[in-house]
Amino acid sequence: MTAQCIPIQPVSATPAAPKFPLDQWYMAGFSTDVVDKPVGRTFLEQRVVMFRTADGQVAALEDRCCHRSLPLSCGTVEEKGVRCGYHGMLYAPNGQCLEIPGQERVPSKAKVRAYHIAEKNHILWIWMPREAGGAPTCEAPDYPWHNDPRYTFGTGAYHYKAPWQLIHDNLLDLSHLGYVHLQTIGGDARLHMNAGMQVTQDGDTVKVVRQMPGSRPPPTYKAAWPFGDTCDRWQEIEFALSHLRIWTGAIEPGTDSIDDPQRGGFHMRGLHGITPETEDTCHYFWSMSSTRHPDKPDNSQAVIQQTAFTFDEDRLVIEEQYRNIRQFGGKPEWIDIHVDAGGNRARRVVQRLLAASA
Repeated sequence: MTAQCIPIQPVSATPAAPKFPLDQWYMAGFSTDVVDKPVGRTFLEQRVVMFRTADGQVAALEDRCCHRSLPLSCGTVEEKGVRCGYHGMLYAPNGQCLEIPGQERVPSKAKVRAYHIAEKNHILWIWMPREAGGAPTCEAPDYPWHNDPRYTFGTGAYHYKAPWQLIHDNLLDLSHLGYVHLQTIGGDARLHMNAGMQVTQDGDTVKVVRQMPGSRPPPTYKAAWPFGDTCDRWQEIEFALSHLRIWTGAIEPGTDSIDDPQRGGFHMRGLHGITPETEDTCHYFWSMSSTRHPDKPDNSQAVIQQTAFTFDEDRLVIEEQYRNIRQFGGKPEWIDIHVDAGGNRARRVVQRLLAASA
């Protein structure tokens, strides 16, 4: 019996569905993060190296030498680009290899992927495209409060061992302040849970507004502003895919209207850039901008320190939450309560953008 050779039919590979929304700006850090050394980070499961060129511009490449794959973040920055720390190949900001020590000819295919990066308001934004090399279709977000003379700001960063959307849930629900942050920005737990809440949506932006007149000033507020026994507090949260803006603060009762956007008093404007690293980990880049009272002009450092402390508390809660989710075999059928309205809308925005990236 003669064996027959059956030709193997080629199998068309189906591109894997994206795990995160693409063709979007994501926060990559702050201007002060990238100075004279290459910085390696992973965004959306893609390893990236960032560095400054001789003219001060920030560039971003895939963090891999095309020769033997050593991370370029292990190399050094020179006038023309970043040099690999293994065999010295030099890469330009566009990813093209410019020089191979000991070899005159540089193959045209000696290059790595380049990313578009923008630097605005002391913030670094990276465009994560659907197709490699895809150009941005919109401007990077604006955050004017870093350049507003009425405010002073400080920054920080965390690495979370938890999915990024658990942090969205946390930030869009500030009712937890009365239980988690009693030593800093908390207050009466019942007042937080019963505060009036308005949830609105404009396109892919979700906004949550809460007001708490007649509140007892929490420790951070008392340290920064000479409040008496009570204050009128507000919390305004805006969710966008790449970041959240949280404007909180308080006025002394009987002064400005709590509804007035031009109200005075103590203001805290928080920037929260939540960027996925993997499905199970993420970057959390934050800044806090605050106003100063004439009697307490040096309050900004105390505000930054206490803000960092609140984020320590949040990280402990969220990482323990995720550990328990995994222990119980994945996300359970959660029961929603009234404070989940903002977070649920944000999750629907992410799902829609994820579907659009497929």
